Amino acid sequence: MKRVVRSLSTVALVLGLNPGIAAAGDGVPRTASGRPDLTGNYNAATVTPLQRPERYGDNLYLSKEEVARIEGNMAARIEEESEASDPDREAPPEGGDGSDGGSGNVGGYNFFWLDRGTEAFAVDGRFRTSILIDPPNGRFPPMTESAAKRRAATEAKIVRGDNDGTAFWLDSDEPGPFDGPESLLAQERCIVGFTGAAPTLPSGYNNYKTIVQTEDHVMILIEMVHDARVVRMKSEGRAVEHLPSEIKKWAGDSIGWWEGDTLVVDTTNFHPDAFLLGGSTEMHVVERFTKLEDGDVLYRFTVDDPSSWTAPWTGEYVLRSTTDRVFEYACHEGNYSLGNILRGARVLEADALGNSGE
Repeated sequence: MKRVVRSLSTVALVLGLNPGIAAAGDGVPRTASGRPDLTGNYNAATVTPLQRPERYGDNLYLSKEEVARIEGNMAARIEEESEASDPDREAPPEGGDGSDGGSGNVGGYNFFWLDRGTEAFAVDGRFRTSILIDPPNGRFPPMTESAAKRRAATEAKIVRGDNDGTAFWLDSDEPGPFDGPESLLAQERCIVGFTGAAPTLPSGYNNYKTIVQTEDHVMILIEMVHDARVVRMKSEGRAVEHLPSEIKKWAGDSIGWWEGDTLVVDTTNFHPDAFLLGGSTEMHVVERFTKLEDGDVLYRFTVDDPSSWTAPWTGEYVLRSTTDRVFEYACHEGNYSLGNILRGARVLEADALGNSGE
């Protein structure tokens, strides 16, 4: 009997010294210090749109029938657009066919290269009409006048005029869109990805995230362009402050702390060329990561940027836990198109100036 009592006392002592073991009964995996263990791989792909279709108004939830229809439509689209191409098809017309797309849509990725997801996500068992949950209509608040102009200028760089196969920019006194690598977007230069860093959003492909958690830091690896964010963690007796405002970073400067079982990450100091959806250097992002019992993570974010939007906006979606491996996306190593874009521009300029050397 004394041996049994002694053994029970030992177990009680271990549980008291190790809150991670003591709290394991709630089903959430935890670290030795008792924090929820976020370490792992996650898939952000979802058919749920970022902005809510206007027909839903302020309705946050989908019915099961609507979910089945949306997922069925995506499955049918994937099947249709994954069919083998006709090997005897003709080449696209010179300059493209005139439809939407680069250079008149001469061709691009088919669904073999895309991974937009096949499922809608649910929170507390209810499916959402959009990732955005505030404003209540699930859509972005209006942009400020200055931000709208800034975004229009960025979109003009993407479209780059009529792009009719001539050096059209020579007719302007403004810098040309292909004068050098710095003239191109940061995404084209493989510096930042299309999914954003903070907040990070689903995309057409490369939707995986890897989280590595320690007591002092949390690393969030974003598969798109293989960006790694290192979050410096506050703790008792360890103060962490943001970098001076003049120091800008492509993924922003992130500091974090725990509020109960939720990891809170606060990010500022964004580089002026790395904005998400039209933000500015004043953008302030607060993210919340909450581990769920099934291993998934509920991811919530709020973006506050008074110089860009007339109100803050908030979104929420589920990062699905996965055992899939996350491979390196070596964008810059294979970015042959960047040099070819600049070479092509020099050829067009030479042709326009009549000194092509022919």
